[in-house]
Amino acid sequence: MAITVNGLEITDDMIAAELLRHEDADNPLQAAVYELILRKLLLDKADELEIAGDSDDERIDTVLMNQVTVPEADRDACEVWYRNHLEQFRQGDLAEARHILFQVTEQVSLELLRATANSVLEEVRAYPDRFDALAKQYSNCPSSEVGGHLGQLQKGETVPEFDQVLFRLSAGEFSESLVETRFGLHIIQVLRREEGQTLPFDQVVEHIASFLNDTAQRRAVHQYLNFLVGQADIQGIEIPVSNSPLVQ
Repeated sequence: MAITVNGLEITDDMIAAELLRHEDADNPLQAAVYELILRKLLLDKADELEIAGDSDDERIDTVLMNQVTVPEADRDACEVWYRNHLEQFRQGDLAEARHILFQVTEQVSLELLRATANSVLEEVRAYPDRFDALAKQYSNCPSSEVGGHLGQLQKGETVPEFDQVLFRLSAGEFSESLVETRFGLHIIQVLRREEGQTLPFDQVVEHIASFLNDTAQRRAVHQYLNFLVGQADIQGIEIPVSNSPLVQ
């Protein structure tokens, strides 16, 4: 079935030309089709509003500028967001840690690996002085050669799952259970913590305002495109607006 938008057919040639702009998308073909549809709707709106321009992109930008307006975030809104996301503004948190990595491979049953890792976790929690020896025996990380020691780590330096546990533990504490990441199963112990500090509000208020304004603008554009889709005669496809690069 042909895809048409307000009577205009989206041809194979149009899609082929648009594909070049979406090579990095998860589904380039789908992204190209959605983009062609939304551009058609916005250009139709430009015609309706008698908006001229040197290019289609300029006319589309003018439509969005005229039709989508959002109030800018004020200082109070920024301060509320700041207080609800204080962890994002911490700097200087450090943790000295060691771990034992049980790497998941096709050759080893995950169930068996998990059972072994849990057994080792129980042992190191009961006998912390055996950590170095057990790391050398079991860990699939190069750090096993130094007893699993990872040195001093900054927040954000490791993968998120590891990082979240690492900076929740106090000095001397072990992870209560195995920590799963894309690398495998980890036993983690923090040896030393050095607390950072939270950046003051006045130092980050402009960054927060920019973030909130951009977020509000994207949301408003998304709603406007949804409105245009709802008013249009689109045949041959259903289009979720959130997939359009126009709202990124």
